[in-house]
Amino acid sequence: MTWDDGSPHLRELAPGVLGYLQPTGGWMVNNCGVVTDAAGDVLLIDTTSTEKRTRALLAATAGVATRPPRFAVNTHHHPDHTYGNGCLPATTVVVGHRLARDGVLRAGLAATAEIAADYGELTVRAPELTFTDGLTLHLADFAVDLITMGPAHTPGDVAVWLPSQRVLFAGDLVTSGSHPMFLEGSMHGFRTALTRLRALDPVALLPGHGPACVGDDVARVLDELIAYVDWTAELATSSRADGLTPLEAARRVAGDDPYRDWSEGERVVGNLTRAYVELTDYRPDVPLTVPGLMAAMVELNGGPIASHA
Repeated sequence: MTWDDGSPHLRELAPGVLGYLQPTGGWMVNNCGVVTDAAGDVLLIDTTSTEKRTRALLAATAGVATRPPRFAVNTHHHPDHTYGNGCLPATTVVVGHRLARDGVLRAGLAATAEIAADYGELTVRAPELTFTDGLTLHLADFAVDLITMGPAHTPGDVAVWLPSQRVLFAGDLVTSGSHPMFLEGSMHGFRTALTRLRALDPVALLPGHGPACVGDDVARVLDELIAYVDWTAELATSSRADGLTPLEAARRVAGDDPYRDWSEGERVVGNLTRAYVELTDYRPDVPLTVPGLMAAMVELNGGPIASHA
C-alpha cells in the first residue's frame, strides 16, 4: 500500500482505470475514480467537497481523456463526495442510488456552515439518474456494475465494480487508516457490506479515504474493518451493561484501543450510538445524522473537527 503526502494525484489501478487520491486526509477530503473506455468516454466516481478541488479533478481527468465525463457516479450522498457535482459539465449524467439523491437534496449546503473549508462557489446537484436495486453501465468495451450496499455507511451506498478488471471503488464503505463511520447507516449492514466486498475478490480497491489497496492489502484492509465493527459491537454491549452513554464509553477507551493510531477517532462516539440502537432493537431505519451527533464528536475530539479541504 502506497501513499503520497503531496498534491492530489492519479494512480493507475488497471489500464484506463485510475484512482484520484487526495492524500491530505481529514474530513471533507476524499478519493475519486476516473475510468476511460475504448471510445474515449469517461466515467467519474464521486466528485469532491469544494469548487477548487473539483476543478483540479476535472483538469487531471482532461489529461488522460479526450472527452469530458459522460457519467459521474455518486457512491453516497455525503458532501465530500457530491458537492463538486455542480462543477460538472451539463452534459455529464450524475448517477446514484435513489436515497443518495434524496440525501443530497435534503442536506443542501448545510455542511459548509458545520465544517470550515474554502468551498468556493457551489451549486447543489443531485443524481439525475437513480436506481434502487443496482444498475449496470455498459461502456464501449466493458461493463461497470453499480451494486447497492446500503444501509451501511449511509442508507444509499453504492459500490462501483469493474468485473473485467476486478477493480472496486468502494466509496466510504472502506476507509484505510482512519475510523469508518456508520452512524447514518447500519452497523450490521456495514459488516455485511464489507463481507460482500471481500467476496468480490478485487485485485485493486480504492477506498473513499486513504491509500489505494492492491494485492494482499485489499483483504487485509477489509478484514481490519470487519474486526473494527466487531470491536464496536463488543464495546457497545459491555458499556451499555455498565450503564454508560455512548460518549462515556468512547471516552473510556480513548487512546487505549487497538485503533488509536487511526485518524478521525471522534467517530467512535457516533458508531457507538448506532450500535446502541441496533443491539437493543435492530432498527437501521432509526434516523441518526452527522450534524445531530457533531457536538458529541467535537467533545470527544476536544475541539472543532479539523478539515484540510
